[in-house]
Amino acid sequence: MRLYKGKIEIIAEELIRLLSTNGDIELENEQEARLDVESVLKEYLRLDRELIEEAKNRMESRGLGYSHLGQMRNQIAKERGFPTSEEVLPYLLEQILYILFHSNNVLEIFATDTELRKKTTQVLRKHMDMDTELDREVRSKIKNLQEGTTTFDIEYAKVMKQIKERRRLS
Repeated sequence: MRLYKGKIEIIAEELIRLLSTNGDIELENEQEARLDVESVLKEYLRLDRELIEEAKNRMESRGLGYSHLGQMRNQIAKERGFPTSEEVLPYLLEQILYILFHSNNVLEIFATDTELRKKTTQVLRKHMDMDTELDREVRSKIKNLQEGTTTFDIEYAKVMKQIKERRRLS
């Protein structure tokens, strides 16, 4: 699961609309409540980029290859108390619920914690679980190339970039 910058506004809008339309929350200001949720997601991405840059710096200083990036990122995340790759969804869920409960733009919350968690998780999963779909689309476009070759890797990266740009994910 991965959070894409291009999905932040969509996630925030869909979540606030879902919760307010279903009567789970009462809002003072819908636009500001949406911005509150966006701020949580943007801060996560900022911190994640910071971790990745730190991981790249450590890998360079130790002479490690790019294949160690995920492992190094997770190690730094643990050091800083930031979620590892597997812990992203629960972390974002907690942060969003925290902001909803503490925002001046949310007047009242009528739903139980369990109901809020379930609905928020559904919205996050819907927009973050795109990697499999993206991979399938890329592979369908380059199916004439043999996997494992340099040509395949180069073309895969190129097509992935094009699809992400088209979908405004990058």
